[in-house]
Amino acid sequence: MSDFSMAGKQRTGAAAAFIDAQLAGGRVAFPLAQLLKETGLKIEAAKSQLYRLGHRIARVSRKHQFILIVNPEHYSRGSPPVDWWLDDYFRWLGHPYYLALQTAASAHGSNPQSIQVTQVMTDTARRPIKVGQLRVLFFVKRGIERTPTQQLANAFAPTRVSTPAATAFDLVRYAPRIGGIGRAAETLRPLFPLIRHGELRSVLDEEDETATAQRLGYVLDKSGEPKLAAVVDDWLRSKRPLIPLVASPIGQPEGAVNGRWRIIDNSGEFDA
Repeated sequence: MSDFSMAGKQRTGAAAAFIDAQLAGGRVAFPLAQLLKETGLKIEAAKSQLYRLGHRIARVSRKHQFILIVNPEHYSRGSPPVDWWLDDYFRWLGHPYYLALQTAASAHGSNPQSIQVTQVMTDTARRPIKVGQLRVLFFVKRGIERTPTQQLANAFAPTRVSTPAATAFDLVRYAPRIGGIGRAAETLRPLFPLIRHGELRSVLDEEDETATAQRLGYVLDKSGEPKLAAVVDDWLRSKRPLIPLVASPIGQPEGAVNGRWRIIDNSGEFDA
């Protein structure tokens, strides 16, 4: 128990002292329940003290149950960077997560087009977060625990990010939601040198999605990556139904058919 907890009920500066203690310990986020427990403040008193702190704090959840501490260097942005607190947030929620898609690609060095949001994969639908200038969009994946991840390099706090191979697979799978297959291909091309053959095979085994594998193999092939394409080719074997490169809700789309991948290229992004 902290040295200010017993006096918390009476001391008007209990919330500020708690925040200073969190910062001294290298933390920039906390659930409201932790503040109440360690200071002894009642919920209304705690909320009142937090409100008076003004731009020193920001609230993530609609019910103000998860709080961010904003250092002076981040006042103009209205929040600390996502990787400073995202792991703590999901530990509080009790759900898995990882930085995904274009955000993950950027973390691995691919920045063909800058995006203004942080893309996060998790296992249940969540509302987007908007705190100050920061926006976080959530994508849902069943079996997320099977996706290979690694720690984000040089991060302020532990943060999970999909591996280059897993990022490539996700970019193709979620292409319709991130600007189309052309933008997905543009984003993943700088990742090719980072993708190890064994890791790609593991991703294919874990995800076990034939259609996405076909589309990924086609993109790799068209992007001049025959060795990586061969990994996908070997994994697919005879599992190749005829599918469009871009999913179409109406009938069978028109386009050139690629015999190797059994892909109808209806995207206009690649030469036949």
